[in-house]
Amino acid sequence: MYGMRTLSEIRTEIDRLSDRRVEVMRSLSQEFTAELKAEHLELEDRIAELWEEQRNARAMLRHGDRDLIIQRARQDERLSRAA
Repeated sequence: MYGMRTLSEIRTEIDRLSDRRVEVMRSLSQEFTAELKAEHLELEDRIAELWEEQRNARAMLRHGDRDLIIQRARQDERLSRAA
């Protein structure tokens, strides 16, 4: 991951890469090249990573750190089994 960024920063990068993806798609529709195809695939992968990062950041803002939640759940599970 790329460190903890704000939702605004993530969204700005998604928008920037989405705009570039539109340009690449237009270029591909005019002339197919392996370079443009490779760039398109890289953009798709990076945009998907950014959406995942955004989902994780939103979840952390709403619910707290994932590792702490899992740790508490495991502790609760151990306590309920012991009881």
